[in-house]
Amino acid sequence: MHETTSRVLAVLALLQVRPRWSGPELAERLGVSTRTIRNDVNRLRELGYPVDAERGSTGSYRLGPGGKLPPLLLDDEEAVAVAVGLRAATGIAGIEESSTRALTKLDHVLPHHLRRQVTAVHAATTRAPDNTDTNVEDPAVDPAVLTTVASAIRDTEWLRFDYPGEDRPLVVEPYRLVSWVRRWYLVGRDPEDGRWRTFRVDRLDLRMATRRRFTPTVPPADYTEIVLRDVASTGWNVHARITVHAPADEVLARINPTVGVVEAVDASTCVLVTGADSLEMIAVYVGMLGLDFRVTEPPALVEHLRVLAGRYTRALPCGP
Repeated sequence: MHETTSRVLAVLALLQVRPRWSGPELAERLGVSTRTIRNDVNRLRELGYPVDAERGSTGSYRLGPGGKLPPLLLDDEEAVAVAVGLRAATGIAGIEESSTRALTKLDHVLPHHLRRQVTAVHAATTRAPDNTDTNVEDPAVDPAVLTTVASAIRDTEWLRFDYPGEDRPLVVEPYRLVSWVRRWYLVGRDPEDGRWRTFRVDRLDLRMATRRRFTPTVPPADYTEIVLRDVASTGWNVHARITVHAPADEVLARINPTVGVVEAVDASTCVLVTGADSLEMIAVYVGMLGLDFRVTEPPALVEHLRVLAGRYTRALPCGP
């Protein structure tokens, strides 16, 4: 039994390194009969490996899609999640090359229906610039929701879903998925009033598919810009309007574009509309400006900065 198992694995390994092998070639390589090779191929098929056979004088064996990973090790959602994660990892410093190699291998062996889902997510997604990290736990996104939204974008079909704060299901034209700071956002357009909105994908509760097509409209700005502006004003757990005693251009030159939106007041003053998932993160953002500023709201942020001011003051050495 051990010899048979080893030989079956050897057949699998040979099928993985070359596209096609004839029965006699495999038999000669392994020192067995062509009948034994046929039996080994049948064992591989029983294990779930799709080995295709072409009959005739020039017949051969070929490992079909899904053959380089045991199909039962990953279910559909897991395979899609791995592929999406690898695409995201190709932009992470230090592992770009290895992530690209792994993604290429996975794309090669994914069954057609899964490859189509992964391609839909990739084609429908824009990666926004990275921002300072957060001290709040990342939200979980259902891979099935992600692929459904991406497929609706690909097929230009209306998307219907429930969303927190809305008293009825929404119907939107889905245009783009934007991945930003380990969160997923959907950029959509209201077909009734033409308003462009941003939605957190982890908060979508999808309804039945509409199967209704729409004619795409040119967005008023870059998809990433739409997300950044919406999140800065309404998308965070904590929002703040901070008066900065410096020209708007100077503030813009100092901040990461993901921090928020800068509105000029006069030649020497502007307002930074920003937000984060916690008071601590907003305090980090404004502290990194290196400029004088004044915060009047929200009250919780004012109190948090007062606590920090006392803590920093106590940290200073006493005396001259």
